[in-house]
Amino acid sequence: MTHILRARRVLTEQGWLDDHQLRVEEGVITAIEPIPAGIASRNAELLCPAYIDIHVHGGAGVDVMDDAPDALDKLARHKAREGVASWLPTTVTAPLEMIHQALARIAQRCYSGGPGAQVLGSYLEGPYFTPQNKGAHPPELFRELNPAELDELIAISRQTLRVVALAPEKPGALQAIIHLKKRGIRVMLGHSAASYAQTRAAFDAGADGLVHCYNGMTGLHHREPGMVGAGLTDPRAWLELIADGHHVHPAAMKLCGCCARERVVLITDAMQAAGMPDGRYTLCGEQVEMRAGIVRTASGGLAGSTLSIDAAVRNMVELTGLLPEDAIHMASLHPARLLGIDGHLGSLKVGKRASIIALDGGLQLQHIWIQGQPFSL
Repeated sequence: MTHILRARRVLTEQGWLDDHQLRVEEGVITAIEPIPAGIASRNAELLCPAYIDIHVHGGAGVDVMDDAPDALDKLARHKAREGVASWLPTTVTAPLEMIHQALARIAQRCYSGGPGAQVLGSYLEGPYFTPQNKGAHPPELFRELNPAELDELIAISRQTLRVVALAPEKPGALQAIIHLKKRGIRVMLGHSAASYAQTRAAFDAGADGLVHCYNGMTGLHHREPGMVGAGLTDPRAWLELIADGHHVHPAAMKLCGCCARERVVLITDAMQAAGMPDGRYTLCGEQVEMRAGIVRTASGGLAGSTLSIDAAVRNMVELTGLLPEDAIHMASLHPARLLGIDGHLGSLKVGKRASIIALDGGLQLQHIWIQGQPFSL
């Protein structure tokens, strides 16, 4: 069955097309063409690629680490309501057995499918960090890098582990990066006190970028550029960015756009309080508190975010002056490229899956189609 979606503007990798339509058959885009003369109706102001959120801990009151049977389904529906058609449930530092259980649950959901946004695999954030920039991660549970342990994690994930985050100054980090890359896994660097030189050495070994750039790492200084300086200036590095205006100042968000416009990947780093009222929640097994939408630990540190990915896109436009098409690519095409799945996701192109969002002129979500199927907001 063929579906036709018409819009005043359609966003492709090359830019906007005015008054075009998408032809969708069996969940795949089969044509992008001008709307025939005489047809006045439009499905949307803007048709754009659906978002991909590669770094998500929770939302809607649930956590990726929860063992409730419907937790991932509930979270997948929550993500779809912010324009996300694909996502990576992200673990936290915890006892190894809990991490194993979470990876197994994510693998099951990845293979079985289900409602809402598609689970692409898992993102392991912790326990391979160092204490100096630990964030909300409990340092007493940090572990040393061991190739056999990494292989066990991959096996338990049934080959669905997509990203591993680690601190590049840890003993054996460069060997671990090489080991993981040979297995097709992306490696991101964070929660670390690494120097500029140590970070560059990790990129030389094959590391792919920085976990939530600026947060949980050595900052930019004119005599020691740190991890941030390495990420901003190395063309090989993808930069995750939490564009909520709290984790990163708007001027620092703009700096990412200036230095690395084609390498920024917008993420939410959302935790269970996302989409929920202010109050007490948990992260990494510890109680945290949300006030005015900002979550902090008992000591006052930031503890994940309550950001939605569609808000992140709007923030990049409103707070940094970025063009809407560039901000949308940061939440769709760029994460697809980072994960190596841009052959079938991440942009509106003939032959790619029909994961599509309709936006109004203010970039507010109106509709979402996940692999050609409408999802009710």
